[in-house]
Amino acid sequence: MWNKRTNLIIIPSLLATLALSGCSGAPLVSLESTPLTLLKSNQAKPIAVSAPASVEAVAAVEGALENIYTKVNPAVVSIQVSQKASDIPLTQMPGFPAFPFFFGDPQNPGFPQQQLPQEQYRHGAGSGFVWDKEGHIVTNNHVVDGADKIRVTFADGSSAEAEAVGTDPDSDLAVLKVDVPAERLQPVEVTDSSQVKVGQLAVAIGNPFTLENTMTVGIVSALGRQLPVGSSDAQSLAPAPSYTIPDIIQTDAPINPGNSGGVLVNDQGQVIGVTAAIESPVRANAGIGFAIPANIVQKVVPELIKSGKYEHPWLGLSGTSLNPDLAQAMDLKAAQRGALVIDVTPGSPADQAGLRGSDREVQIEGQPVRVGGDVVTAINGQPVQDFDDLVAYLAGSTEIGQTVKLTVWRDGKEETVSATLAARPTADTQRGQSKPEVKGGVWLGIQGLNLSPAIAEKLDLPADQKGVLVEQVEVNSPADEAGLRGSYKPTTIGGEPINLGGDIITAVDGQPVKTMTDLQKFIRQSEPGQKVTLTVLRESKSVEVTITLAKQPATPVS
Repeated sequence: MWNKRTNLIIIPSLLATLALSGCSGAPLVSLESTPLTLLKSNQAKPIAVSAPASVEAVAAVEGALENIYTKVNPAVVSIQVSQKASDIPLTQMPGFPAFPFFFGDPQNPGFPQQQLPQEQYRHGAGSGFVWDKEGHIVTNNHVVDGADKIRVTFADGSSAEAEAVGTDPDSDLAVLKVDVPAERLQPVEVTDSSQVKVGQLAVAIGNPFTLENTMTVGIVSALGRQLPVGSSDAQSLAPAPSYTIPDIIQTDAPINPGNSGGVLVNDQGQVIGVTAAIESPVRANAGIGFAIPANIVQKVVPELIKSGKYEHPWLGLSGTSLNPDLAQAMDLKAAQRGALVIDVTPGSPADQAGLRGSDREVQIEGQPVRVGGDVVTAINGQPVQDFDDLVAYLAGSTEIGQTVKLTVWRDGKEETVSATLAARPTADTQRGQSKPEVKGGVWLGIQGLNLSPAIAEKLDLPADQKGVLVEQVEVNSPADEAGLRGSYKPTTIGGEPINLGGDIITAVDGQPVKTMTDLQKFIRQSEPGQKVTLTVLRESKSVEVTITLAKQPATPVS
């Protein structure tokens, strides 16, 4: 049996085998019969060390991997989607470039991502896996989001049309349904991801670059990561807040575009996560991949099958992890830890419970930061060391309607606050579905990006120039009707594509706007029908644009 101990022994042996066989001009030798010569740093004489008998160990490793592949691969599917080119958003996990699924021609992985005529279709490919004998297939939401047609191809080469029966953008999970005889379906075995440890074997099976039935091997390289969903650097004034998926599993098992929605399994072939994103400066595997943990999958998927949606417990606050600098700014002990509340959503459970957001701004290392809010140090008696702890507890240990007790530091003393959790009012990005509606607030109608020194340099502006670069202006929005200009000049900053050339908002009614947060705050304090004057930099000149704000159109939510 191949266990962790065997794994730790055999990997150096494999490296030694490769080192010996890779010598130029040297004959291949049998490692187990050849002593290795090592030289200790404090010895003048070499010492001979007999290498371990590796043939049997290598065979054990190979046998274990073969067994995993034989067990799991029949459950892993390839997913092909098609969508009208004019409808396709460039779907991508925020903060994790280069891991949408795989846009292009599945028959030609080198097919460039060009602008296509209006009526043409583009194709994408991702991965998924069989959940049960009823024909349910699990994948990432971003693989099938907005698809006009979905086809699932099984490991044996057979295929079937599929339809989405449930999607959840906030966990990036979706469930498809195929009409296939039960005997052709081989579901996966899902395990408890809370028992996963760093250093354990991690095997990814999926369809990178449409190369079906691909298995790659690595280890679990970290735990407890956070994967952002919703808005990221390019923020919208529409009511679509940004959330994170907690307890993400990090792995160095090679995963690439096309692995989206595939499985990450342990040495028993049990699913520990769903591969969803990579961190990479080169838009391909760089040894840092992320998988949605199996425990979240097991909570979300049954609800998607049952009702087509999953409602997340919601507290209704945004914040950050308290660090020594923030603690010092709030006259707290440098060792104090917790989740600093920055904003409290009006009408949310946090608001109704009386939680307080940050009310003043200070400079830390030249950057403006907000401080002064409540610091959550525990929830239901469980310590909260950072903001991620709070998010993870809400996601994994609470339900809608549950009352939680929050221990907070407020005005130099500890208090207990009770909040009854509600359903998260997340906007549903899935088109064409009839969902309950939530009424919006005040609408400006732009997507913007905080002006950074690097962007300012590209625009020949001072490095310390602050403001919001308008990236996009929504059609028929108040911003559009007032003539606000979006960006249109493609360039690259820090290896990331970005458009420049749009207006830069620097003030609202004479009040400085340094960040998107400032702009959002001004707009949300306004009323529909109210006129506001934006000061903008346009072609390096300061101009004023008067805009009549409108009511945010109703947005479908899950």
